[in-house]
Amino acid sequence: MAPRILLCGDALGRLNQLFKRVQSVSKSAGPFDALFCVGQFFPDSPELLEEFSDYVEGRVQIPIPTYFTGDYGVGAAKVLSLASRKASNQGFKMDGLEICHNLFWLRGSGKFTLHGLSVAYLSGRQSSDVQQFGKYSQDDVDAIRALAEDHGVDLFLTNEWPVGVTNRAGASEIPVGISDSTGSDSTVSELVMEIKPRYHIAGSKGVFYAREPYVNTDADHVTRFLGLAQVGNKEKQKFLHAISPTPTSTMSASELSAKPPNATLCPYSLLEGASAPTESKKRSSDDVSDSQYWRYDVAQKRQKNGSAGERPCFKFISSGSCSRGEKCHFQHDMEAREQCRRGVCLDFIIKGKCERGPDCSYKHELQDQSQSDSQRRSRSANANRSKECWFCLSSPNVESHLIVSIGESFYCALPKGSLVGDHALIIPIEHWPNTLLLSSENETELSKYQNSVRSYYKSHGNDAVFFELVSTRGTHANLQAVPVPSSKARLLPNIFNLAAEKLGFTFVTRKFSDSSDGRKYLQKEYNKTSGFFYVELPDGTVLSHTLEENEKFPVQFGREVLAGLLKIPERADWKSCAVSQEEEAKSAEEFKKQFQSFDPFE
Repeated sequence: MAPRILLCGDALGRLNQLFKRVQSVSKSAGPFDALFCVGQFFPDSPELLEEFSDYVEGRVQIPIPTYFTGDYGVGAAKVLSLASRKASNQGFKMDGLEICHNLFWLRGSGKFTLHGLSVAYLSGRQSSDVQQFGKYSQDDVDAIRALAEDHGVDLFLTNEWPVGVTNRAGASEIPVGISDSTGSDSTVSELVMEIKPRYHIAGSKGVFYAREPYVNTDADHVTRFLGLAQVGNKEKQKFLHAISPTPTSTMSASELSAKPPNATLCPYSLLEGASAPTESKKRSSDDVSDSQYWRYDVAQKRQKNGSAGERPCFKFISSGSCSRGEKCHFQHDMEAREQCRRGVCLDFIIKGKCERGPDCSYKHELQDQSQSDSQRRSRSANANRSKECWFCLSSPNVESHLIVSIGESFYCALPKGSLVGDHALIIPIEHWPNTLLLSSENETELSKYQNSVRSYYKSHGNDAVFFELVSTRGTHANLQAVPVPSSKARLLPNIFNLAAEKLGFTFVTRKFSDSSDGRKYLQKEYNKTSGFFYVELPDGTVLSHTLEENEKFPVQFGREVLAGLLKIPERADWKSCAVSQEEEAKSAEEFKKQFQSFDPFE
C-alpha cells in the first residue's frame, strides 16, 4: 500500500490549530504516515511562544511524525541550538534531528527514505545574513546535487517557490497576485530542473497552488508542484493537503512514464540560460553554514589548564616546538619529548601516573635510550598483544571467522557491522599502529592487497575507496576498503571536501598516476607525532589531514561520508549494523569464495 502523507505550509507556531486540523483529517481520511511542513515553522510573534513551547517541550503530544524545514522565526535559535547538542542528534543524520517525540528538524539539505519514499530537502532561505539558522548555503546546494545524481526523488521540500513555476500554466490555474518578484528563488528552480522530483512542495507565498503536472527534460516522469498557504490564514487558503504517492522504487517503467492529459511543458525551460547546464556558484570563505548534510558536533579546541611549575610543556613534548617560547611557564624538556617518541605514556611523563590503567596503550616506565629500535618495537608489540587486541592474529580475542585471506605480513578480513557488502579491512599481522610506518617490503605486500581488492571490486562494477584514521593511541592499524559504484566515483572528491569544510578543516589534495607514489607521499606527509586521516580515491587523488592538538575528529568520519554518498545514512554507525556471528561467518565465506581468484596469496 502506498504511504499516506500530509503536507503543510508555513505553520508560524500555530501548532494548536495545525494539529487539530491534522486529527480531524485523520479521522475522516486517515490514518497518515507523516506530516511534512514547509515554510516558516516557528512563531512570527512572541505571543505564540507559550503555545509552541508546550509541544516542543513535551507538555502536549504531537499526534503524527512531523518533519519541518523552515528553521527560522521567534524562538528558533534557542530550540534548535538545544537540539543540535543532544547526544542522539550527533553524527551523520539526514532523516531529521529530533526536537521532541514525533517532531524532526530537516537541517540544511539531505535525502532520506521514509516508508519507501525518497525525500530530498533544502531547508531555510537563501540569505547573505550570518545568522546561524534559517538559511541555506552553497554547500547545501552542492550536497543536494551530489545526493540526487540518480534522479530518484519522490518528494522535494523547499521553503521558497521556484522562479518561473507559473510559466506555461493555464491562466485560470494561477493564483491572483502571484509573481516571481517576491518569495521566489532561482536556485530552487535550478535544482528542480536537475533533480526532477515527482512532487515539489514549497511554502512562503501564503497561497495554495496545485500546478498542472509538467514534463521534465531528459526524464520520462512528470513533476507536480504544490504551494501551500499559512496555517490559520484569513483568506482560508488551503494549508493542509494529503497525497498518497507510490514510491518510484516500486513502479514499473510504464507506470512512471504515464502522462496525465493536462500535462504541460517544463516551465523552467523558458528561463534565461536554462538550456545550458547550471554550474555551482563559487563558494566564498565567508559562506560557511551550520546547516549542512554532514552534521557533526565539532567541539571547541580545549585550552590547556594547569599551574606553572616544573611540569613539562605539553605542546613542546607532542610537537617539538612551542609558540610561547621563553614566555612559556612550563619546561621545554627534550628528554621528556624523547621518552614520548619512544612510546611512553604522556600522562605518565607529565604527571608521574596514568589514570587509564590497563586501557592505556602506552608504556608506563621510562625507556633506556640504548635499546635498539627493534627491541622497543618488540617490547611494545608484546605489551599490546597481551591486552588481547582484536586485530593481532596471535591474540585469543581475534575474530577469526571474519578473516578471508592471510599473507606474510598482512591479512584481509571483513569488519564487524560492515557499511556495505564487500566492505573489507587490510590489517598488519603484527601490532603496528598504522600502515604508514611499514618498511618498503611490507608496503609492497600492502600494495598487492590493495590492487587485488581494486580488481575484485571492478569485476562487480565498483571502484575502491581506501581510508585510514591514524591515532596517537597506539591502536592496531586497519586500512578500510569500501566499494563505491563506478558511476558515483567522480563525486567522491567533492563529497569529502564538503564534509571536511563542515568540520572546519581543509584536506591537502594531491593526485598521482601511480598509487604507490601516493603511498610514498603519505609516508612523508605523516609526522608520526600527530593524528592523521587520509583517503585514497579511485582516480589517484589522495586527501590527507594532520590532526591538530586536541582536535575532536569523528572516528567514523570516512564511513559516515560514504554512507551519505551511498544514501544509507542509517548504516553510518557500525554498531547499528551488527549481525550475529553466524551471519558474519556466512558473509566472510561468500566474500572469500568470490575473492579467491583475485587473492594474491592463493
